[in-house]
Amino acid sequence: MDRKDLLGLEELTAPELTAILDTAEAFRGVLDRPIKKVPTLRGKTVANLFFEPSTRTRISFELAEKRLSADSISFSTSTSSVVKGETLKDTVQNIEAMGVDFVVMRHGASGATHYIARNVRAAVVNAGDGLHEHPTQGLLDIFTIRRRLGRIEGLKVAIIGDLAHSRVARSNIWGLIRLGAEVRVCGPSTLTPREIERMGVTWTWKVEDALDDVDVVNILRIQNERLGANLLPSLREYALYFGVTQDRLRAAKPDVVIMHPGPMNRGVEIAQDVAEDARNVILTQVTNGVAVRMAVLYLLNGNEPATREAEMATVEG
Repeated sequence: MDRKDLLGLEELTAPELTAILDTAEAFRGVLDRPIKKVPTLRGKTVANLFFEPSTRTRISFELAEKRLSADSISFSTSTSSVVKGETLKDTVQNIEAMGVDFVVMRHGASGATHYIARNVRAAVVNAGDGLHEHPTQGLLDIFTIRRRLGRIEGLKVAIIGDLAHSRVARSNIWGLIRLGAEVRVCGPSTLTPREIERMGVTWTWKVEDALDDVDVVNILRIQNERLGANLLPSLREYALYFGVTQDRLRAAKPDVVIMHPGPMNRGVEIAQDVAEDARNVILTQVTNGVAVRMAVLYLLNGNEPATREAEMATVEG
């Protein structure tokens, strides 16, 4: 990857996406070892700046950094100079001045990571910005699909849920379509961006139509913290019309892959028995996320795409 930063999947080419996925495959092998560590980023420092709450993404990045032998520091908004009125730019530039090589950032404003990337020399990785993108989540979802089904091209993928507030949906759509998948999206019109079909997807309000003969269903969380007034009558009504249930899954292929980026609202967007279905790969997504984030940091460090060399790298005790 001839790039300083990873800010979104919209800007990546199919060869770049494939290079990340192939490199993640090599690092996935590292995670299966008894000693899960390589010296690739020894001497490098990563700053994890999370201006929004996060569990999976933050811990996944921290683990990826440790597996690559990098030093990492974590930033807490509540105990930082941000509460004293310091600007985002000043905060990040001060951290960079301490010798940071990578900045992993999540922020509630769309485009915040792009703004920071233009103002620092460090490599910036977007860990989710506003309603824009969440590229590493999109990559780990695509990586999980490819590992499970062996390919992306030609697959039918349904993305169901709160499309308007989902940066995960946007990253998945850009990446899947770039690699040759057919993508259908489904959700209430009040939670669907008007321009969604311009991204190359097919939109429907009926879950059964979205699931018809699909290989994969990715179920999005209802983001209660972002919902404005009058967008949904109630969560009960959403579950009635848009929740993914076993009955509705009968429209999909029998071996459909069930995905969810988490955290799940059981009984709302996903029925309890679907969340426990043997066809779901929800915890596998979490595991694969570490390998994908290792691959991203590895490539942004200027390394060539890894295949066997990552697996054969010297392991630290």
